[in-house]
Amino acid sequence: MLVYFCSRSSQALQFMSALSQFRSFTQGLAFTAPMPALFIGHGSPMNGIEHNEFSQSWADLAQRIPVPKAVLVISAHWYTHGTFVTAMDFPSTIHDFGGFPQALFDVQYPAPGNPELASEISSLIHSAPVGLDHDWGLDHGTWTIIRHMYPEADIPVLQLSIDYTKAPEYHYELAKEINALRSKGILVIGSGNMVHNLRMISWEMINGGGYDWANEMNNTFKNLIANGDHKPLIDYRNLGAEAMLAIPTPEHYLPLIYTLGLKNEREDVSFFNDKAVGGSLTMTSVIIG
Repeated sequence: MLVYFCSRSSQALQFMSALSQFRSFTQGLAFTAPMPALFIGHGSPMNGIEHNEFSQSWADLAQRIPVPKAVLVISAHWYTHGTFVTAMDFPSTIHDFGGFPQALFDVQYPAPGNPELASEISSLIHSAPVGLDHDWGLDHGTWTIIRHMYPEADIPVLQLSIDYTKAPEYHYELAKEINALRSKGILVIGSGNMVHNLRMISWEMINGGGYDWANEMNNTFKNLIANGDHKPLIDYRNLGAEAMLAIPTPEHYLPLIYTLGLKNEREDVSFFNDKAVGGSLTMTSVIIG
């Protein structure tokens, strides 16, 4: 788990600047039908360079949805004290893992950022101050997916961090505050895994297969999502011992809560990459809209 801290001494000045730039990026964009909201199970960093069933589905998905004006990712791997949004012109490619082949470390994904959009996102969120970050970049929860979807790296990509001091309800409500971005052509993606317990990985099932409890919880999550019953998903600790096995720590699950918070009434929900791997991890992903 990566924890990132940032000084907030200049927060007031940043917020005033954000107000002065409110909607400076999207003010010239016409309102359209909302972009889909996505939750993507990203799994192993190796999916970033492998051409497999998961990475192929990400590439195919990009061909089925409108081309976004920008992409905002809530990644399990930017877990912070406070809420931040990347605000640099050119975010770096972060290789936040170890023990993988050099080819994975050699990957660079040189997508631009967009400081004006970062300021707008900061201004849209009223439930908490949002810092404009110039140090983070794009971690593997973002670039391993996005490089398959948009290989030309010509679409601005930003990240919104997950405040680890807050309860799931906070993240669900915060997501509602940025829903307007979807109608301005911004693709919002939560990136994590519904079931994610690395301590119980089975190498015998690494290419496919899940423990009974993992499959059971994955199906429970899917049924609740399909029925629009979000409260039990927010209060997942009340779903029993299997839920605690599926979510021993919340960072990979909370991106799903952001995606659910973006759902509009009567929007369709569908699933893809619905597969367990390694016994204790599911790649199940969600399209809203």
